Amino acid sequence: MEAFISLFSQYNVPAAFLVNIELTLWSALFSTILGVILVMMRISPVASLRVVSGAYVELFKNLPLTIIMVFMVLGAYAQLKLSFSDTFATNFFWLAVTGLSLYTAAFVCESLRSGINTVPLGQAEACRALGLNFMQSATQIILPQAFRGSVAPLGNTLIALLKNSTVAAAASVATETSSLMSEMIEYRSDVIIPIFLIFAFGYVILIIPIGMLTTYLSNKLAVRR
Repeated sequence: MEAFISLFSQYNVPAAFLVNIELTLWSALFSTILGVILVMMRISPVASLRVVSGAYVELFKNLPLTIIMVFMVLGAYAQLKLSFSDTFATNFFWLAVTGLSLYTAAFVCESLRSGINTVPLGQAEACRALGLNFMQSATQIILPQAFRGSVAPLGNTLIALLKNSTVAAAASVATETSSLMSEMIEYRSDVIIPIFLIFAFGYVILIIPIGMLTTYLSNKLAVRR
C-alpha cells in the first residue's frame, strides 16, 4: 500500500489518464464525422466515390497506427510544416488526435457499413418510390437505422480507440499514460508491479463501463424484425 501511495504522491497519474480520455473523445468525434462521410461515399451511386472510400478504408485498416503517429511528427509536422499551435504540447496533442482520427475513421466506416447491411433493401426502394434523392435517403432513412444496428461494433471501435490512445507517445505527447508509465518504470524500478497494476486497473475501470453501456444500448436500440 505504501508503494501505491508513494507513486501517486510523486506522479500525477489521474492527469495522464485525463489526457488519454481527451485524446479519445476528440478522436471519436472527428473519426465519426469522417466515418459517416466515408460510408456515404461507400454506398454512393458514383463509382469514383466508392473507389476512393474503399481505398481509404483498406489503406488505414492495414496501416500500423504507430507508423501513422510517427508520420504525423516527422512527416506532417517536420516536413510539411503542419502546425496547430505555437505551444509544443498543444501542437503534438492535436497531431495525435489527427492521426487517431484518420486511423479510426476507417473502422467507423466499416462499423456503419455493417449497420447499413441490416437495413432491408425495401427501405431504399421505398425511398426511390417516394422520390427521395440519395442524400435524403441516406441521411433521413438509411443512416439512422444503420446507427441503431451498429451500436455494438461502434462501441468496440471506441474501446479500441481508448487503448490506441496510448500510442500517442509516438507523436511526442509526453503527458499521457504510456509516457508516464515508462518514466515511472525508469525512475522507480523497485515498484514495477504496483506501477503495472495502477495502469492496468485504470484502463479496466475506463473500459468496462463502455462495454456495459454498449451492450445496454445495443439491446435497447435493436430493431426487432
